[in-house]
Amino acid sequence: MTSRRADGLLPFFLITFAVAWVFFGAGAAVSVGAQALRIAVLLPGIFAPAIVALLLTARSEGREGVKNLLGKILQGPVAARWYVFAATYTIGIKMAAALLHRVIAGEWPPFGQEAWYVLVAGTIISTPVQAGEEVGWRGYALPRLAARLGLARGSILLGAVWACWHLPFFFMTGTDTVGQSFPLYLAQVTAVSVAMAFLWWKAGGSLLPVMLFHAAVNNTKDAVPSAEPGASNAFALSHSLVAWLTVALLWACAGWFLWKMRGVRGVEPPPAPA
Repeated sequence: MTSRRADGLLPFFLITFAVAWVFFGAGAAVSVGAQALRIAVLLPGIFAPAIVALLLTARSEGREGVKNLLGKILQGPVAARWYVFAATYTIGIKMAAALLHRVIAGEWPPFGQEAWYVLVAGTIISTPVQAGEEVGWRGYALPRLAARLGLARGSILLGAVWACWHLPFFFMTGTDTVGQSFPLYLAQVTAVSVAMAFLWWKAGGSLLPVMLFHAAVNNTKDAVPSAEPGASNAFALSHSLVAWLTVALLWACAGWFLWKMRGVRGVEPPPAPA
Protein backbone atom coordinates (compact mmCIF):
# COMPACT_ATOMS: atom_id res chain seq x y z
CA MET A 1 0.00 0.00 0.00
CA THR A 2 2.74 2.47 0.94
CA SER A 3 4.67 2.04 -2.30
CA ARG A 4 1.49 2.25 -4.38
CA ARG A 5 0.41 5.48 -2.72
CA ALA A 6 3.89 6.93 -3.20
CA ASP A 7 3.82 6.19 -6.95
CA GLY A 8 3.23 9.15 -9.20
CA LEU A 9 4.83 11.84 -7.05
CA LEU A 10 7.69 12.76 -9.38
CA PRO A 11 5.52 12.85 -12.53
CA PHE A 12 2.95 14.90 -10.63
CA PHE A 13 5.45 17.53 -9.55
CA LEU A 14 7.28 17.69 -12.89
CA ILE A 15 4.16 17.92 -15.04
CA THR A 16 2.46 20.37 -12.67
CA PHE A 17 5.43 22.71 -12.76
CA ALA A 18 5.86 22.40 -16.54
CA VAL A 19 2.18 23.11 -17.29
CA ALA A 20 1.82 25.86 -14.70
CA TRP A 21 4.99 27.72 -15.60
CA VAL A 22 4.14 27.68 -19.31
CA PHE A 23 0.86 29.42 -18.57
CA PHE A 24 2.45 31.70 -15.96
CA GLY A 25 5.02 32.75 -18.55
CA ALA A 26 2.29 33.38 -21.09
CA GLY A 27 0.33 35.38 -18.53
CA ALA A 28 3.37 37.50 -17.74
CA ALA A 29 3.61 38.40 -21.42
CA VAL A 30 0.07 39.82 -21.38
CA SER A 31 -0.16 43.54 -20.64
CA VAL A 32 -1.11 44.44 -17.09
CA GLY A 33 -3.82 46.62 -18.60
CA ALA A 34 -5.53 43.58 -20.15
CA GLN A 35 -6.31 42.13 -16.74
CA ALA A 36 -9.21 39.91 -17.82
CA LEU A 37 -7.10 38.32 -20.56
CA ARG A 38 -4.17 37.86 -18.19
CA ILE A 39 -6.35 36.08 -15.64
CA ALA A 40 -7.81 33.82 -18.34
CA VAL A 41 -4.30 32.84 -19.45
CA LEU A 42 -3.10 32.26 -15.88
CA LEU A 43 -6.06 30.13 -14.76
CA PRO A 44 -5.00 26.85 -16.42
CA GLY A 45 -1.64 27.19 -14.68
CA ILE A 46 -3.26 27.96 -11.34
CA PHE A 47 -5.51 24.91 -11.71
CA ALA A 48 -2.65 22.71 -12.95
CA PRO A 49 -2.18 20.83 -9.63
CA ALA A 50 -5.75 19.52 -9.69
CA ILE A 51 -5.81 18.89 -13.44
CA VAL A 52 -2.56 16.89 -13.38
CA ALA A 53 -3.63 14.97 -10.27
CA LEU A 54 -6.92 13.98 -11.90
CA LEU A 55 -5.25 12.93 -15.14
CA LEU A 56 -2.63 10.81 -13.36
CA THR A 57 -5.30 9.26 -11.15
CA ALA A 58 -7.47 8.46 -14.17
CA ARG A 59 -4.50 6.80 -15.84
CA SER A 60 -3.52 4.65 -12.86
CA GLU A 61 -6.84 4.04 -11.07
CA GLY A 62 -9.51 4.76 -13.66
CA ARG A 63 -12.86 6.43 -13.17
CA GLU A 64 -13.27 5.07 -9.65
CA GLY A 65 -9.98 6.63 -8.59
CA VAL A 66 -11.03 10.01 -9.97
CA LYS A 67 -14.34 9.72 -8.15
CA ASN A 68 -12.54 8.93 -4.90
CA LEU A 69 -10.13 11.83 -5.33
CA LEU A 70 -12.92 14.33 -5.99
CA GLY A 71 -14.92 12.79 -3.16
CA LYS A 72 -12.27 13.98 -0.71
CA ILE A 73 -13.57 17.54 -1.16
CA LEU A 74 -16.72 16.80 0.84
CA GLN A 75 -15.40 13.84 2.81
CA GLY A 76 -16.70 13.86 6.35
CA PRO A 77 -17.90 14.22 8.94
CA VAL A 78 -15.52 16.97 10.10
CA ALA A 79 -15.87 18.59 13.53
CA ALA A 80 -16.88 22.27 13.41
CA ARG A 81 -13.78 23.31 15.36
CA TRP A 82 -11.58 22.47 12.38
CA TYR A 83 -13.52 24.84 10.15
CA VAL A 84 -13.08 27.52 12.79
CA PHE A 85 -9.37 26.72 12.92
CA ALA A 86 -9.15 26.98 9.13
CA ALA A 87 -10.96 30.31 8.97
CA THR A 88 -9.16 32.05 11.84
CA TYR A 89 -5.60 30.69 11.85
CA THR A 90 -4.05 33.28 9.54
CA ILE A 91 -5.85 36.30 10.98
CA GLY A 92 -4.85 35.11 14.46
CA ILE A 93 -1.20 34.92 13.43
CA LYS A 94 -1.40 38.36 11.85
CA MET A 95 -3.02 39.99 14.88
CA ALA A 96 -0.42 38.40 17.15
CA ALA A 97 2.34 39.73 14.88
CA ALA A 98 0.82 43.21 15.09
CA LEU A 99 0.74 43.03 18.89
CA LEU A 100 4.37 41.89 19.03
CA HIS A 101 5.29 44.74 16.69
CA ARG A 102 3.62 47.17 19.10
CA VAL A 103 5.62 45.73 22.02
CA ILE A 104 8.96 45.62 20.19
CA ALA A 105 8.82 48.78 18.07
CA GLY A 106 6.59 50.87 20.29
CA GLU A 107 4.04 51.44 17.55
CA TRP A 108 1.39 49.56 15.65
CA PRO A 109 2.24 48.39 12.14
CA PRO A 110 0.08 49.51 9.20
CA PHE A 111 -3.19 47.64 8.95
CA GLY A 112 -5.07 46.70 5.80
CA GLN A 113 -7.95 48.90 4.67
CA GLU A 114 -10.46 46.17 3.77
CA ALA A 115 -13.48 45.90 6.07
CA TRP A 116 -13.80 42.64 8.01
CA TYR A 117 -16.96 41.63 6.15
CA VAL A 118 -15.13 41.99 2.82
CA LEU A 119 -12.45 39.59 4.07
CA VAL A 120 -15.12 37.13 5.24
CA ALA A 121 -17.03 37.34 1.96
CA GLY A 122 -13.84 36.96 -0.07
CA THR A 123 -12.87 33.88 1.93
CA ILE A 124 -16.25 32.22 1.49
CA ILE A 125 -16.55 33.02 -2.22
CA SER A 126 -13.03 31.88 -3.07
CA THR A 127 -13.06 28.65 -1.05
CA PRO A 128 -14.42 26.49 -3.92
CA VAL A 129 -11.77 27.91 -6.26
CA GLN A 130 -9.03 26.47 -4.04
CA ALA A 131 -9.96 22.99 -5.27
CA GLY A 132 -7.87 23.91 -8.31
CA GLU A 133 -4.79 23.62 -6.12
CA GLU A 134 -5.84 21.51 -3.15
CA VAL A 135 -7.06 18.47 -5.09
CA GLY A 136 -3.45 18.28 -6.26
CA TRP A 137 -1.40 19.43 -3.27
CA ARG A 138 -3.32 17.95 -0.33
CA GLY A 139 -5.58 15.52 -2.18
CA TYR A 140 -2.98 13.77 -4.35
CA ALA A 141 0.55 14.68 -3.23
CA LEU A 142 0.28 14.87 0.57
CA PRO A 143 -1.10 11.34 1.14
CA ARG A 144 1.72 9.92 -1.00
CA LEU A 145 4.36 12.01 0.76
CA ALA A 146 2.95 10.98 4.14
CA ALA A 147 3.07 7.33 3.14
CA ARG A 148 6.68 7.63 2.01
CA LEU A 149 8.21 10.13 4.46
CA GLY A 150 5.72 10.50 7.27
CA LEU A 151 3.26 13.38 7.52
CA ALA A 152 5.62 15.75 9.34
CA ARG A 153 8.49 15.52 6.86
CA GLY A 154 6.10 15.26 3.93
CA SER A 155 4.39 18.51 4.91
CA ILE A 156 7.73 20.33 4.96
CA LEU A 157 8.76 19.00 1.56
CA LEU A 158 5.36 19.82 0.07
CA GLY A 159 5.58 23.34 1.49
CA ALA A 160 8.93 23.95 -0.17
CA VAL A 161 7.63 22.59 -3.50
CA TRP A 162 4.42 24.61 -3.20
CA ALA A 163 6.36 27.82 -2.51
CA CYS A 164 8.69 27.23 -5.49
CA TRP A 165 5.66 26.68 -7.73
CA HIS A 166 4.77 30.35 -7.06
CA LEU A 167 8.24 31.64 -8.00
CA PRO A 168 7.24 33.15 -11.40
CA PHE A 169 4.88 35.56 -9.63
CA PHE A 170 7.87 37.20 -7.94
CA PHE A 171 9.00 38.43 -11.36
CA MET A 172 5.57 39.16 -12.87
CA THR A 173 4.63 42.83 -12.99
CA GLY A 174 1.23 43.65 -11.59
CA THR A 175 1.26 40.97 -8.87
CA ASP A 176 1.45 41.64 -5.14
CA THR A 177 4.61 39.53 -4.81
CA VAL A 178 6.75 41.06 -7.55
CA GLY A 179 10.12 42.06 -6.11
CA GLN A 180 9.27 40.76 -2.63
CA SER A 181 11.55 38.41 -0.69
CA PHE A 182 11.17 34.86 -1.98
CA PRO A 183 13.35 33.36 0.81
CA LEU A 184 10.96 34.85 3.38
CA TYR A 185 7.98 33.62 1.37
CA LEU A 186 9.51 30.14 1.25
CA ALA A 187 9.79 30.12 5.05
CA GLN A 188 6.20 31.34 5.46
CA VAL A 189 4.62 28.94 2.99
CA THR A 190 6.50 25.94 4.34
CA ALA A 191 5.22 26.71 7.84
CA VAL A 192 1.70 27.20 6.46
CA SER A 193 1.99 23.82 4.69
CA VAL A 194 2.73 22.17 8.04
CA ALA A 195 -0.39 23.76 9.56
CA MET A 196 -2.49 22.66 6.59
CA ALA A 197 -1.16 19.10 6.86
CA PHE A 198 -2.12 19.08 10.54
CA LEU A 199 -5.61 20.26 9.59
CA TRP A 200 -5.86 17.66 6.80
CA TRP A 201 -4.89 14.97 9.30
CA LYS A 202 -7.37 16.07 11.95
CA ALA A 203 -10.13 16.45 9.34
CA GLY A 204 -9.68 12.83 8.29
CA GLY A 205 -8.36 13.73 4.85
CA SER A 206 -11.26 16.02 3.94
CA LEU A 207 -10.23 18.79 1.55
CA LEU A 208 -12.97 21.32 2.26
CA PRO A 209 -11.43 22.55 5.54
CA VAL A 210 -8.05 22.80 3.78
CA MET A 211 -9.63 24.75 0.92
CA LEU A 212 -11.18 27.12 3.47
CA PHE A 213 -7.77 27.51 5.15
CA HIS A 214 -6.17 28.32 1.78
CA ALA A 215 -8.87 30.88 0.97
CA ALA A 216 -8.50 32.48 4.41
CA VAL A 217 -4.73 32.81 3.91
CA ASN A 218 -5.25 34.56 0.57
CA ASN A 219 -7.91 36.92 1.87
CA THR A 220 -6.71 37.80 5.37
CA LYS A 221 -2.90 37.84 5.05
CA ASP A 222 -2.94 41.57 4.26
CA ALA A 223 -4.99 42.49 7.30
CA VAL A 224 -1.50 43.29 8.61
CA PRO A 225 0.58 43.64 5.43
CA SER A 226 4.04 42.07 5.36
CA ALA A 227 5.12 43.40 1.97
CA GLU A 228 8.13 45.69 1.85
CA PRO A 229 7.37 48.86 -0.16
CA GLY A 230 9.74 49.39 -3.08
CA ALA A 231 11.35 45.95 -2.86
CA SER A 232 12.89 44.87 -6.17
CA ASN A 233 15.16 41.89 -5.42
CA ALA A 234 13.21 38.64 -5.06
CA PHE A 235 16.21 36.83 -3.58
CA ALA A 236 17.04 39.42 -0.91
CA LEU A 237 15.88 39.13 2.67
CA SER A 238 13.01 41.34 3.72
CA HIS A 239 13.46 44.31 6.07
CA SER A 240 9.85 44.14 7.23
CA LEU A 241 9.57 43.51 10.97
CA VAL A 242 5.97 42.36 10.54
CA ALA A 243 7.11 39.76 8.00
CA TRP A 244 9.75 38.32 10.31
CA LEU A 245 7.38 38.30 13.28
CA THR A 246 4.85 36.46 11.11
CA VAL A 247 7.47 33.87 10.16
CA ALA A 248 8.47 33.41 13.80
CA LEU A 249 4.87 32.86 14.90
CA LEU A 250 4.11 30.54 12.00
CA TRP A 251 7.10 28.37 12.84
CA ALA A 252 6.37 28.40 16.56
CA CYS A 253 2.98 26.88 15.72
CA ALA A 254 4.48 24.63 13.03
CA GLY A 255 6.91 23.20 15.57
CA TRP A 256 4.02 22.11 17.76
CA PHE A 257 2.16 20.63 14.77
CA LEU A 258 5.26 18.72 13.69
CA TRP A 259 5.63 17.29 17.17
CA LYS A 260 1.98 16.18 17.17
CA MET A 261 2.37 14.59 13.71
CA ARG A 262 5.55 12.67 14.50
CA GLY A 263 5.24 9.09 13.29
CA VAL A 264 1.95 9.76 11.47
CA ARG A 265 1.68 8.34 7.95
CA GLY A 266 -1.98 8.85 7.16
CA VAL A 267 -5.17 10.55 8.33
CA GLU A 268 -7.00 10.29 11.60
CA PRO A 269 -10.21 8.27 11.36
CA PRO A 270 -13.16 10.71 11.18
CA PRO A 271 -15.31 10.87 14.31
CA ALA A 272 -18.32 8.59 14.45
CA PRO A 273 -21.67 10.29 13.76
CA ALA A 274 -23.48 11.39 16.89
